[in-house]
Amino acid sequence: MKLSTLALGALLATPSLVQAQTVADRQKAVETGLLPAVLVAGAPSPARRLDEAMRALNVPGVAIAVVRGGKLDWVKGYGMVTPGGAAVGPDTLFQAGSVSKPVAAVAAMRLVQDGTLALEAPINDALKSWRLPENDFTRASPVTLRRLLSHTAGTTVHGFAGYAAGAPLPSAPQILDGVAPANSAAVRVDTPVGAAYRYSGGGYTIVQQAMIDAAGAPFPAIARKAVLQPLGMGRSTYDQPLPAGTRDVALAHDGTGQPIAGGPHVYPELAAAGLWTTANDLARFVIDLQRSAGQDQGKVLSAATARRMLTPEPAGWALGFKIIGEGRDQAFFHDGSNAGYKATLIGHAETGDGAVILTNGDQGYQLGKDILRGIAVAYGWPDQRPITRTAVTLPLDAQRGFAGEFEIQGLGTFDIRDGGPAMTIEIRKDQVFKLIPAAAQSFFVVEQDVVVTFDGPDRGTLEADGQRFGFARVK
Repeated sequence: MKLSTLALGALLATPSLVQAQTVADRQKAVETGLLPAVLVAGAPSPARRLDEAMRALNVPGVAIAVVRGGKLDWVKGYGMVTPGGAAVGPDTLFQAGSVSKPVAAVAAMRLVQDGTLALEAPINDALKSWRLPENDFTRASPVTLRRLLSHTAGTTVHGFAGYAAGAPLPSAPQILDGVAPANSAAVRVDTPVGAAYRYSGGGYTIVQQAMIDAAGAPFPAIARKAVLQPLGMGRSTYDQPLPAGTRDVALAHDGTGQPIAGGPHVYPELAAAGLWTTANDLARFVIDLQRSAGQDQGKVLSAATARRMLTPEPAGWALGFKIIGEGRDQAFFHDGSNAGYKATLIGHAETGDGAVILTNGDQGYQLGKDILRGIAVAYGWPDQRPITRTAVTLPLDAQRGFAGEFEIQGLGTFDIRDGGPAMTIEIRKDQVFKLIPAAAQSFFVVEQDVVVTFDGPDRGTLEADGQRFGFARVK
């Protein structure tokens, strides 16, 4: 099993991009300026074109929206809904994966604002058709909506695989109890409530059921009334599966660019992973939350509610979002991953800048990050830019002793191989990157912010996006 849960500083000096003056200039700068996570000091610019990156990563289609100063700067679709199919446009539907969570969180906070839900009361006070089993952890500190939205409730089940088209679908209570036809484990509290951050799609499924029970309506209808309709997100829906005859839909593709057998998976875990949306619609969502958190009144949340929502809890997470940076540079962020779909959303609350990227390929996460870095440079953002590392010369013979399979306990394995002219690393299945020596026992890749440092031939530390994981040789 390859690693599945790794979310895989000099500023780049590109004044010509930062100085782009017109919308057309900025759009072209993004389309021709995709950038990797890491730049190698002294090496030529690695910027590449969007169409080249899409082909290299086997992503048939992508939709991009860029927000500047609290307004939509531009939005455009690229590629096709499937090879040989219709063109992707600004209103093409994609599955948003876990970007479903912040939209659901805003809907939940609207219910809090209206008095339908309580942010700090025990969540079992709102639940009627299902109850979260009590144990010593919940008796010591009750699970609340705030804890669930910030991933600090101690709940289990990181994410969901979805269901093949036409397969029997479980109800939310069946998902929460892990009983057939659910294909995931029961959602329970197994660590102290409020003690630490732990990402939990299971927790958002509890939120989904609490909203249904408190509002007395199906979840898609709640989200539509609370968020989608007020913001004019007319193409977006939490209906799973999509109603028959829905048009302009991007199909799901695996890492090689082949369509997912049977079509898009179905996700009855609606709040966690069930949103279908478009680049145009998600840009409206970003802009309204920016307005709510600033001086202007948004259409969904009051300023007080929005600011409470974006106040960081442990580990930098707020209610529905990861919070990046501080002060004027602070941004709210979430990405998403469903089978065959990858999504990215970011908004800077104070400056009004942001972006939405939707893709229909399993390597779309890599593509989305490269696009986001291109946007950051073209628009002069203070964050999301590549970092710079220095490479050293190390003979290949001195590197070959590090080849093998290595395990990070509880997360899976990764492989280091002799790739001929250079050593390579496969962190996730079918994603193989060149290893670049930084020292005699330390290596990095340029595609992701990953550093592998050995303490000897058989063990060491892998750093990914600021997190450190010990590893040991398996073979």
